[in-house]
Amino acid sequence: MTLIPVEDGPAVVACNSCRHSATARDGADGQRGGATLATALRIVQARDPRFADIAVQEMPCLFACDRHCTIHLRAPGKIGYVLGDFTPDENAADAIMTFMRHYIDSATGQVPYALWPAGVKGHFIVRVPPAGQVVA
Repeated sequence: MTLIPVEDGPAVVACNSCRHSATARDGADGQRGGATLATALRIVQARDPRFADIAVQEMPCLFACDRHCTIHLRAPGKIGYVLGDFTPDENAADAIMTFMRHYIDSATGQVPYALWPAGVKGHFIVRVPPAGQVVA
């Protein structure tokens, strides 16, 4: 394993080796679902200026292998989240990026449930406290 430096700012990290679905490793195009979701995230990001400050990063395997199309949301000093079981398409990507916008705009990374897009509800796997902190 090699760690690759990336900008330390708000980011959606997509597992580019994730399965396409619960039953299929690859999509009809032969791509892994995580790689397809990463592409969809970039497409949504490029067409909406609200998402310009959100990095879309990729890495192989977030170790949530019993789930598919898994992502990690992170920003310095904020709670991180791991979500999964997305359909790798632009609808899911839009919900993820919209939640990420609210996440960045919050003080701690906690987003009021009323602001959660429907497309992220039910997809949360874990929340991770920022380094040096825990949630009270």
